[in-house]
Amino acid sequence: MKLNKLLNILIVFFLLSACNTGRHFTKTSKEFLNPNSEYVMVAAHRASHKTYPENSLPAIQHAIDLGVDIIELDVKVTKDGVVVLNHDGTIDRTTNGTGDPEEYTWDELQKFRLKMPDGTLTNESLATFEDALNLIRGKAMVDIDIKTSHLKPVVDVVIKTNTMSQVFFFDNDYDALKEVLSYEPEMILMPRAYSYQMADSAIKVFHPKVVHIDPSFYTENVTDLIRKNNSRIWINALGETDDLIRNGKTEEAMKELLRYRANIIQTDEPEALIKYLKSKGLRK
Repeated sequence: MKLNKLLNILIVFFLLSACNTGRHFTKTSKEFLNPNSEYVMVAAHRASHKTYPENSLPAIQHAIDLGVDIIELDVKVTKDGVVVLNHDGTIDRTTNGTGDPEEYTWDELQKFRLKMPDGTLTNESLATFEDALNLIRGKAMVDIDIKTSHLKPVVDVVIKTNTMSQVFFFDNDYDALKEVLSYEPEMILMPRAYSYQMADSAIKVFHPKVVHIDPSFYTENVTDLIRKNNSRIWINALGETDDLIRNGKTEEAMKELLRYRANIIQTDEPEALIKYLKSKGLRK
């Protein structure tokens, strides 16, 4: 009897958790399309990788559990056409293997294990992009950082998993973004810009839902341009800003990032950032 009661409690907890995640994503997807929203979205860089290997399925699940709005993933394509998650040009830093993952078959990659940022070896192996999207579907937006020249297999996985409405492609190579559109014209894009002029060009060419800018030209003129053209403003907290957050100086860090109303922030510290933004009423 006690066992049945415990099982019932666990089932109710699971269902409530799933409902909360679904409601959060419904809000996220709506807010993503509203460039004038005061809701500041949080993107988890390479998923949530403080306690799990970057770009791994556990790191993705942890990001979902934290309530992030966007999960950033890096894609490669094996020589037998399987799309996998890996940031670098090699697997040397992230696994106990060596070399370019695109020179391996999927089966060959399975013998390697992922590392934590400090080099500790885990039991996790590289994840397929398909498994990642199936895990995230209906739970968060996905930013695909293009790290391959083999784009059609990546687009094919997005279509296969029925995640087009929650996935967007990021690159500073506008030819690559145009190639994505050649395979599926309705794909969402996030072009990267390095100046006001480049942001203006990106808007005219792609009419994107979001534009990635850098702190070096984060000005009111730039953000006004982007907002007036119905796009959200993405900026990174990576590096020095995240270091401030880790050292308890979140107020100082966020003062600069929020100065001109950037409304998507990518970070390696999603949990702390979400907590701070909630305390300031920026995630109602």
